[in-house]
Amino acid sequence: MKITPLILLSIVIGGGFLIPASHKIPVQGASAADWNPASFWYHPWGRSGTHKGIDIFAKEGVPVLAASSGVVVYTGFNDMGGNVIVILGAKWRFYYYAHLQRINAHSLQLVSTGDVIGNVGNTGNAQGKPPHLHFVIRSLFPLFWQYDERKPQPWSRMFYIDPVTLLTPP
Repeated sequence: MKITPLILLSIVIGGGFLIPASHKIPVQGASAADWNPASFWYHPWGRSGTHKGIDIFAKEGVPVLAASSGVVVYTGFNDMGGNVIVILGAKWRFYYYAHLQRINAHSLQLVSTGDVIGNVGNTGNAQGKPPHLHFVIRSLFPLFWQYDERKPQPWSRMFYIDPVTLLTPP
């Protein structure tokens, strides 16, 4: 059997969905009491209009941990998130960590669940606010069942996963 580029692409994409994902609260020592579960997809919220993640509050400098294994695809600074890290993990999910005091990871680095990748801070648009980690999980592919025209930004909503559902034990 000849492997065509389309078959190879299908294997790679399918394989990404088959890799098991494990999740850990991404702030050392944090628990569900350190975030507001109602903050995901809260509207109205600043320049972005909708809060697409959760804020996990902790003291400045507390280690930030990789919530899932993957490869670091971006580290840098932007005006809203401040010091940020993006990790591509299993099931083609991007894990976004923002407002970091320090970044302890670099692009193309492989990380395991629980590795220290930075420290809690208040950079970007969190300056002057209590230190916290803004944590977002975004899917590379749309999750069509999440479309809800009654919620703000319904098309965008199809690409975001509520972190609370993966970080809080059943």
